[in-house]
Amino acid sequence: MLEIIPLLFGYSIMFFGSLGVIRFPDVYTRLHAATKCDTGGIMGIVFGLMMIMDGPFVVKVKLLFLLILIALINPMVSHAIARGAYKMGVKPEVKVDMYAWDNP
Repeated sequence: MLEIIPLLFGYSIMFFGSLGVIRFPDVYTRLHAATKCDTGGIMGIVFGLMMIMDGPFVVKVKLLFLLILIALINPMVSHAIARGAYKMGVKPEVKVDMYAWDNP
């Protein structure tokens, strides 16, 4: 019963992140929602699957390594995509532009 909690947490994060991708106005806020959806949702689901599965210990260690890679790589990739979009001239639709000082 305890293993259901991370699965439901992951599924709910994926659901609300998907809603954010559909509803948010520009590339940057959609990218933020997609990153939270990927990182938090997948980590919750994989952690729940680690708790449920009756496989060997080596497989659980591999899944734990996958969780660490997701936590490290996904935010870096989304930041690179956002920075590339900004350098290509895609302007945010919000009033606050925090990257304006970085790109004269």
